[in-house]
Amino acid sequence: MIPVFRPSMGDEEVRAVERVLRSGWIGLGPKTREFEKRFAEYTGAECAVALNSCTAALHLALKVMDVEGGEVITTPMSFISTNHAILYNDAVPVFADIEEDTLNIRIDEIERLITRNTKAILLVHYGGHACDMDPILEIAHSKGIKVIEDAAHACGGEYKKKKVGSIGDATCFSFHAVKNLAMGDGGMITLHDQDAAERIRRLYWLGISRGTWDRSKDKAYRWEYDVDEIGYKYHLNDILAAIGIVQLEKLDRKNARRREIVGKYNEAFKEVSWLKTPVEKDYATSANHNYVVKVLDGRRDSLIEHLAANDISAGVHYIPNHLYDMYKPFYRKLPVTESVWRQLVTLPIFPDLTESEQDYVIDKVKDFEGK
Repeated sequence: MIPVFRPSMGDEEVRAVERVLRSGWIGLGPKTREFEKRFAEYTGAECAVALNSCTAALHLALKVMDVEGGEVITTPMSFISTNHAILYNDAVPVFADIEEDTLNIRIDEIERLITRNTKAILLVHYGGHACDMDPILEIAHSKGIKVIEDAAHACGGEYKKKKVGSIGDATCFSFHAVKNLAMGDGGMITLHDQDAAERIRRLYWLGISRGTWDRSKDKAYRWEYDVDEIGYKYHLNDILAAIGIVQLEKLDRKNARRREIVGKYNEAFKEVSWLKTPVEKDYATSANHNYVVKVLDGRRDSLIEHLAANDISAGVHYIPNHLYDMYKPFYRKLPVTESVWRQLVTLPIFPDLTESEQDYVIDKVKDFEGK
């Protein structure tokens, strides 16, 4: 079976983990700090804080932006973590409709939905394609509203030649097993606000003022610390950070490989009348995490079944969050979202997808036309 996603790992990651295991320090420590430093340098952010998931990153990013009791304008076209994080912070998700081509949040919707209770805009760079950030930031900052980017798909992506992670007030990344930078699990927040970063460091370790590694760097272990607010057990560890450091070194090369696969798919499918391929706007360099096509003839589910019968996995990203039962209190009609999601199919894309596997996927998609 050709999967939709597969992590790309090698001997370098194995050796990096072995070194950490033999070091005697496998928890939050020097490798995590090194990973944070390298990631901040890569993205161009002032600081980066590593966590155990993007969900944790979203939770804490919203928390330090003080959204509690307010409204957060958000997209329904995302994994459920995005909008759960709003509820974790006792805020109200206000769902905006999306662009039909990029599947990103619509700027005119953001403007229309802002109220005096709006505390933040939480956007998603769907599939790795950046939202049009300049007008969003202009709207938000003119009204004192924070902009938080969910970049779970967008590691290594760019907006107007700037790396995603250096643009908004906070950017949250995922290092889940199938992401472009894959560690099995993990997340990161990048920011330009050092005070906010330091607060996140306290919050990710139960509110403790000085973590174990920081209290262990002197000759004598310093056991004293204070706790000044309720925190969470959200920090990363050095085993995963060691994988992350290696994956970061490979990221641009692996993303270039994804771009090659997208180019081949787009060329192969350009004459298929019932299928629409993804777009890339001139302001974006996509990280190409997903390859999502639109099936225009109402046979989306039949295509998925056809591919499965030929040992090809295909998925749907995503069921719009505002349609889930638990989000009914926040439902508002979103015409584009509710129409376009029924067309979406995610085809296999990952750096180690072979040429023959790509050809096979292309052939089987084209085979479906007459069925």
